[in-house]
Amino acid sequence: MRRSRPAPFNTALPVAEDAVLDRLFAAQRRSLPEHSGVRLVTEGTDAFALRVLSARAAARSLDLQYYIWRSDATGRYLAHETLQAADRGVRVRLLLDDMDARSRDGILMGLDQHPLIEIRLFNPFRTRSGVLRTLIELFSRGSRLNHRMHNKAWIADGRIALVGGRNIGDEYFAASEGVNFVDLDVLLAGPAVAATTSSFDAYWNSASAVPITRLRRTARNRLTLQAVRELLLHSLTAYESNDYVRLLRESSQIDSLLAGRHELTWSAGVRIVADDPAKALKRAHDIEPGVVQSIMLAFERARLELLLISPYFVPGAVGARQLGHKASQNMAVSVLTNSLAATDVAAVHSGYSRYRRGLLQAGVRLFELKPAPDDDAGEGDGHVRMRLGSSKASLHTKAAIIDGERLFVGSFNLDPRSATLNCEMGVWIDDRSLAAQMQAVFAAGSAPQHCFAITLDDDGALLWTEQRAGKIFQYRSDPHASWGRRLVTSLLRFLPIESQL
Repeated sequence: MRRSRPAPFNTALPVAEDAVLDRLFAAQRRSLPEHSGVRLVTEGTDAFALRVLSARAAARSLDLQYYIWRSDATGRYLAHETLQAADRGVRVRLLLDDMDARSRDGILMGLDQHPLIEIRLFNPFRTRSGVLRTLIELFSRGSRLNHRMHNKAWIADGRIALVGGRNIGDEYFAASEGVNFVDLDVLLAGPAVAATTSSFDAYWNSASAVPITRLRRTARNRLTLQAVRELLLHSLTAYESNDYVRLLRESSQIDSLLAGRHELTWSAGVRIVADDPAKALKRAHDIEPGVVQSIMLAFERARLELLLISPYFVPGAVGARQLGHKASQNMAVSVLTNSLAATDVAAVHSGYSRYRRGLLQAGVRLFELKPAPDDDAGEGDGHVRMRLGSSKASLHTKAAIIDGERLFVGSFNLDPRSATLNCEMGVWIDDRSLAAQMQAVFAAGSAPQHCFAITLDDDGALLWTEQRAGKIFQYRSDPHASWGRRLVTSLLRFLPIESQL
């Protein structure tokens, strides 16, 4: 890796007033200059369409920051839209965490050849391929490489932004034939977009963000820009019959999509929070308080109700005590997380499982998402129902609702990795109407047809209860999980790995 000179410093392009996205919400920005527009994006199809149409509407810039960008159908579709935007004269800055990017060096290097596309990788590996070389690097630099950028942000023309839990890939947009994630984005307009852009600039210009052209061995795997064009165009052609393309045809312009499906709520209580990128360098004494500090303070100030949604929930001894203390004060504390059968990371479940009994004894209510909803559940949940491209689901939403008046949505999991290792971001929103919408999302996710409710029996043993086909079923161990998965999870509980979960 060549780091003899710093990467070129550049920042977001200034906003203007004459493009499509500039004209969106112009009246609200003039009449409510201190307010930000907010909309919860619960449906994967909407999340995909908003990204595609905002890329098509962009006239100046796309600033994109992700932990994962898959090279699958939706990932290539969005890459094609990004390339098309650059061909129109839009400057594209793409910042990816390197943990998942190495296998796509060829495509990324090809895209980076476009004069208006620049790609940087966060905390990159020196080794670009090879199991042995990777193991050697992990052994020599493991502590440093363990710190990842988990942020997610899609910013178009500095006018609208999407932040939250979704990466780029089929399973995040309800397009997978296997397991799809139940996930959540927040669509932003107004001052919150400027704050999101400032966070992007901080990461883009940080010491950990390295231009992909400076990484050794990437050049030998490089595709030409023309080869990437042909690859993406072929993928696009194969995708023309998909339901997503139908949705895009129905809402062919970003303003029609927003007007028809995504009216925004305008609030002065919207605040972007993001970790200092230096967190990846382990400079805890040099950085300002970040996401975990804002969450702990908000939890401490909660008085009536605390609803938490976290796919990977490992509260740790301190977090478990805080939640238990709140519940013991007659405060309603409820957690929705993945069941062992639904989670995509069984190791994390091993960390969570050791805290279940203590939390329940303290009065915390626990709900675990089932891997598939009850077939007879119906569609009565309205706009917050968990529509999926397949019948299997895994929770990926990260959110908190406090006292029915404040909510957090972001990339932060309630686990040690998000708290101490990964860089994270999110948005705090003080608005009762939006908090009520999130309460409805929580209610839908914790409904009997979607989840297992965990309680303690008279002997203090764990008891899982579910509703299926109108009947009640109870279990004494993690339901619907294979014996092998239960065995592995039980064994992992004895390993000293909680700090890495």
